[in-house]
Amino acid sequence: MERYMEHHMDFVRLRQVETRLLWLSHWMIHHANHLRPNDEGIKIGGHQASSASMVSIMTALYFAGLNPEDRVAVKPHASPLFHAMQYLMGNIDVALMKNFRGYGGVQSYPSRTKDVDDVDFSTGSVGLGVAITSFAALCQDYIKAKQWGGDLKLGRMVALMGDAELDEGNIYECLQEGWKHDLRNTWWVIDYNRQSLDGIIHEGLWERAEKTFTAFGWDVIRLKYGALQRAAFEEAGGAKLKEWIDHCPNQDYAALTFMGGKVWRERLLDDLGDQGDFTAFLDRRSDDELARLMENLGGNCVETMATQFAAIDHDRPVCFLAYTIKGWGTPIAGHKDNHGGLMTPQQMQQWQSDMGVRVGFEWERLEAVDDPQGFQQWLDQVCFFKTKTRRFDDAVIDVPSLTLDASKSASTQAGFGKILDIIARRDDAIAERLVTLSPDVSGTTSLGSWINRKKLFARNPIRDVFKDAKIPSTAKWEFDASGQHIELGIAEMNLFLALAATGLSTSLFGKRLLPIGTVYDPFVCRGLDALNYACYQGSRFMIVGTPSGVTLAPEGGAHQSIGTPLIGMSQDGLSSFEPAFIDELAVIMEWGLAHMQADDGGSIYLRLSTKPLEQPQRIIDPALAQDIIDGAYWLRRPGPNCELVIAYQGVIAEEAIHAAGHLAEFRRDIGVLAVTSADRTYADFNAASKSQSRVSHIEKLLADVPHHASILTVIDGHPATLAWLGGVRGNPTTGHGVEAFGQTGRVIDLYRHFGIDHESLVRSALRQMPGRRNLKQVPAAQNNVA
Repeated sequence: MERYMEHHMDFVRLRQVETRLLWLSHWMIHHANHLRPNDEGIKIGGHQASSASMVSIMTALYFAGLNPEDRVAVKPHASPLFHAMQYLMGNIDVALMKNFRGYGGVQSYPSRTKDVDDVDFSTGSVGLGVAITSFAALCQDYIKAKQWGGDLKLGRMVALMGDAELDEGNIYECLQEGWKHDLRNTWWVIDYNRQSLDGIIHEGLWERAEKTFTAFGWDVIRLKYGALQRAAFEEAGGAKLKEWIDHCPNQDYAALTFMGGKVWRERLLDDLGDQGDFTAFLDRRSDDELARLMENLGGNCVETMATQFAAIDHDRPVCFLAYTIKGWGTPIAGHKDNHGGLMTPQQMQQWQSDMGVRVGFEWERLEAVDDPQGFQQWLDQVCFFKTKTRRFDDAVIDVPSLTLDASKSASTQAGFGKILDIIARRDDAIAERLVTLSPDVSGTTSLGSWINRKKLFARNPIRDVFKDAKIPSTAKWEFDASGQHIELGIAEMNLFLALAATGLSTSLFGKRLLPIGTVYDPFVCRGLDALNYACYQGSRFMIVGTPSGVTLAPEGGAHQSIGTPLIGMSQDGLSSFEPAFIDELAVIMEWGLAHMQADDGGSIYLRLSTKPLEQPQRIIDPALAQDIIDGAYWLRRPGPNCELVIAYQGVIAEEAIHAAGHLAEFRRDIGVLAVTSADRTYADFNAASKSQSRVSHIEKLLADVPHHASILTVIDGHPATLAWLGGVRGNPTTGHGVEAFGQTGRVIDLYRHFGIDHESLVRSALRQMPGRRNLKQVPAAQNNVA
């Protein structure tokens, strides 16, 4: 694979880039702290030292090591370097640079959705930006293996990460998953500066890292020494210096770097003594030259990094362990407090002079560059930046009607499986581009029929031994390159990171996928950071949380979700639904698959259940379908003398309907409000309330409900999900739901325990209705809400 243009290895030009990026990134931070009006007194630390340690790595990578098809997740605190690089290349305006970390300026951490420059993956929550590159590589392989994706040019998925990110557990979950899927075309470059936010990292971390990566099939390249050091080791006395460096504790190396050449000399002489050749070795160098030599670690040497990147001629995953000095090239290099530290105005003034930058010309792109015209011509030929458009699009996929034949009784989870089976039987684009993912729960989340028809994905075929041996089984477990299910291990963080990557396939690779992931609903919480990260990326996917709630009674409290409806309501970029009936689910999935592709769309969260419900025998007309999408409709319209409305969401519909059927004997004007999405209903109501220019969907639905009428809400989840309905028109409201951990038992036992069974609802309703307070017994309810 020819990846490198010869003139890119011009180390003189690379050092010029390195110097410009170092200056521009630090001037941007200095400007934000000392020159831009700031009446809040908030200083911006962290970025200066971390940016400096990465400058040689990023210079070598972007200006000599990458092709346009490669994708990079930039270490969060290296964002000033990234923006400085885009500014140097003329891709962003100086006004954005001057407004770093300000409203409307370039972001603190690279963001696909907030920054205007060419961010491949958002970063910020450490560890996640690293791991998504692995799943992007898997997504790339998935697309390449398909007939419709064979023209995809494979790129490398690169993560620039800090050594402290090795503490993140999701890193190791990701490594194991990558090993299972024969990961390739992935580079992780570790900025091994041996300093974290609060201090110096533990000694010997590099050994643990090497063993871990090697165990999972990665090549590990340790870049400890720069070109100056390697040349020095060949001199008389140089071997002694190498041995000393190899045994120097991290804290000592950092402190000596901060104190400078004079102290370096004293310490080396104290430790090694007057040994003739070594003393002569030191005498040949001034204090400044000695300091430059000692700071010339592999990751701070652009020649070393560029040469090593160019040497990789295979697609195996590679971990580059690049030793660096945190704060390299600045007056705060090596200081243990430099993560939150900043150069003082006096230090910056002296540093500006040292860098040869004239006062008043600080923002000039090519300031202090010899031969600026030649330098610009060289920049214009850098391979990575030659392609100006690196975000792609693909044709919108038509979504067919997903109407199902009415069943007498069925669960929403079973309905989900039937809808996927309908799609799997088709011979069109949606059947071709839909991909499912699951963390070892495909069989128990109703993906079995889809997998049997569409197979599991693997680049290399894996036979189903049970099938070959004619052992009866409902599952056909065949892997090959045509498969459309990606089976993951039981790590929910990996699921959401894989959804994040596949949900960006259109933008990253120009090939649209429609990813659907399934997970037990309570374990949405286990992957919540990655779910939030995926939504922040602007990724598009559908996540199905099933089974849910205490309705999963025999499994006990550990498998019974409570707060997930509130997660669905609060998560930006995610529309949350909880249908009770299969015809509602079909409408929602049809809309959701189109919404995932819309310019103003987003991702979808479906909270489903395994509890069968009697299905309504009805035709969904366009008006009812729109109400279902908007989040609520009248299952039973309230009469003119309404005293009570029962509002429910999800599988608890049966209890609400039974309660209304019984109460109708006393109050026939009772209304039953079916809420399919508290998320969309509340968001619409809140937006309308703020604008004061329109009436929300829920206000229209409740317009004919008298102000004195009570609202009783019920959900198999936290009652706050629906309790806000009383605030729409000021109706007195009582919320029923689950607020404590569940336990094993029958469904009805747990419903009664939490007061969400129909008898509890009837008693609660009667307490709110005048003249019915003395009713002591609740007869068996009748299901009559017609």
